[in-house]
Amino acid sequence: MNNKKRHTVTAALPYANGPLHLGHIAGAYLPADIYVRYLRAKGEDVVFVCGSDEHGAAITLRAQKENTTPQAIVDKNHAIIKKAFEDFGIDFSIYHRTSSPIHHKTASDFFKDLNDKGAFIQETTEQFYDEENNQFLADRYIAGTCPKCGFDGAYGDQCEKCGSTLSPNELINPKSTISGNTPILKETTHWFLPMDQHEKWLKEWIETGQLDGKQQHDVSTWRKQVIGQCKSWIDNGLQARSITRDLDWGVQVPVECYDLPAGQAGGKVLYVWFDAPIGYISATKQWAVDNNKNWEDYWKDENTELIHFIGKDNIVFHAIIFPILLKTHGDYILPTNVPANEFLNLEGDKISTSRNWAVWLHEYLEDFPGRQDELRYVLTSIAPETKDSEFTWKDYQSRVNNELVAILGNFVNRVMVLTHKYYEGKLPISSLGSYENPGLEEQVNILLHKIDPIISNINDKIASFKFRDAQTDVIEIARIGNKYLADSEPWKKYKKGEENIEVAKILVFSLDIVAILGEVLKPFLPKTSKNIFRLLNIENANMKSYESFEKGHQINKAELLFQKIEDEAIDIQIKKLKNTSKKPLSNPKAKPMKDEITFDEFTKMDIRIGTILTAEKHPDADKLLKMTVDTGIDTRTIVSGIAEHYQPKDIVGKQVSILINLAPRKIRGIESQGMILMAENNEGELAFVSPEKTIDNGGEVK
Repeated sequence: MNNKKRHTVTAALPYANGPLHLGHIAGAYLPADIYVRYLRAKGEDVVFVCGSDEHGAAITLRAQKENTTPQAIVDKNHAIIKKAFEDFGIDFSIYHRTSSPIHHKTASDFFKDLNDKGAFIQETTEQFYDEENNQFLADRYIAGTCPKCGFDGAYGDQCEKCGSTLSPNELINPKSTISGNTPILKETTHWFLPMDQHEKWLKEWIETGQLDGKQQHDVSTWRKQVIGQCKSWIDNGLQARSITRDLDWGVQVPVECYDLPAGQAGGKVLYVWFDAPIGYISATKQWAVDNNKNWEDYWKDENTELIHFIGKDNIVFHAIIFPILLKTHGDYILPTNVPANEFLNLEGDKISTSRNWAVWLHEYLEDFPGRQDELRYVLTSIAPETKDSEFTWKDYQSRVNNELVAILGNFVNRVMVLTHKYYEGKLPISSLGSYENPGLEEQVNILLHKIDPIISNINDKIASFKFRDAQTDVIEIARIGNKYLADSEPWKKYKKGEENIEVAKILVFSLDIVAILGEVLKPFLPKTSKNIFRLLNIENANMKSYESFEKGHQINKAELLFQKIEDEAIDIQIKKLKNTSKKPLSNPKAKPMKDEITFDEFTKMDIRIGTILTAEKHPDADKLLKMTVDTGIDTRTIVSGIAEHYQPKDIVGKQVSILINLAPRKIRGIESQGMILMAENNEGELAFVSPEKTIDNGGEVK
């Protein structure tokens, strides 16, 4: 058996229902990329897998709304997501997709294997059914009033206004989002995973790290929120969970159910939470085919570490449900760690795709071309590793200008500029070496004893998933370099025409620190790291010594690593965010707003409160009522098309709102001298716009 440690690193599959925002990047993909780059820099054997999650009811619902197909939706969004990852520099071994044939076969075979082992139970339950469309309704196909906050547009799985998790049966006045009709309850049969049967070993594995009598992982390295959420679920008692759905978009259930044949279109598919994690396995299979590898080494070998990078909303799926599936199968390893992040908020509010309150990754890359590392730096600085954090554009600007530009970029640029100024970029001496060299000057020796432990701490912190602290240590090395250069003052010691050995030592040692920075920046700011090595005209640095340069080595001319972010660029982003965001619609069927008017145009409308004195049907039109109304300033005749909604006798004495300065016009032979204001609901029913208490006739509506 190969005893070399392997690493299988996964990042949560993004749902192909829309593009990526900064919350996604900070939550899973950037920390995963940092960790993988760290492993690769050490020469470790690692596969980094991800892909688009392309099944589920939300995608079919969107396809219906946009009058297209689910495949067209996922094709479009997969391309956008994949390009955004590539442009941002997230370096997956493979970025796959769950609509691929290899995934459908992998997920189908996985289900069959577990089903043959008796891992599932079949249960018949009542679910909502749309009679007009002859279709069972997935949670996202049902909308109604949220029982928690009263929002009318809540879905059957979640209220997007208050964030509450719901079940369809909890909704008040549920409606089918397909037909708009009230659904009925109808029996259907599905497969369930009886999670309660796995509580004992899960509890021991989560709390102690032991599995089948062996120490499987180090509990002390798991984040508290992961342990806490898992224990809460287990302590409250795990329940059987459905793993299939009545849909025609997804991985077809490959065995027969007594109410439907196997694989029938429009029948049973694997629930997306079941098939999506298996997407990590199918992606690894495809990568192995493409790279002449054995995929089983990365999923079934006990010398392999499996690490899942996710957001906190996916903890249960990766730390309870997926491990149940893997262990029940019997051949697979379980995750060594699940370093889940908390949520990233935006400008004082939760990120919301429905309200467009988000900074989209592909739009950032368009607005700030070439500034991937600036965003990587800021998102790592505020990483929500143990609690929710917040991204603001002003903080982004401050961190870039005051840390990347003023500390890191400034140090590198000063050293490069001075070396060219005094030596035309050609080093007059070799590197000074490590602090083990007894010939080093005391000041340099002291600095080396400061820097070397920081380098060791950076590696230890990355290995324990403390990326934010590790990056802070990287900047501390740049601070030390800046202070050393400022204290040494080579510009005061240089004398033209002399050998200037002291100045040469200062600059060469400073260049060695720059080289070390290039090395420790690799996981965090890969583009910046490459630029540093290009400027230094070397390929890499040895972090265990300071011997990067030989006498006579030629470095390249100085270039700024970072540019300041100006106020104007930030103001544009803040304005863009506020202009494009919108609150959840309380009435998604409401007609769009009419053309904008000015305040002066509004003030020209004279709306008064009046009382209906008489009412009768129009002699020549069934839908019209003829009314006389006391407006407070006169009594006038108004004709209105409300006869289908009100009987004349029921509205006499009613106070209403009237537009009194509307030009008179004849309606079926009777002159109407104004307009009574009405409100209309989604079903076309009309209601008077009336004051909540009695108002003197003639009172103005403002």
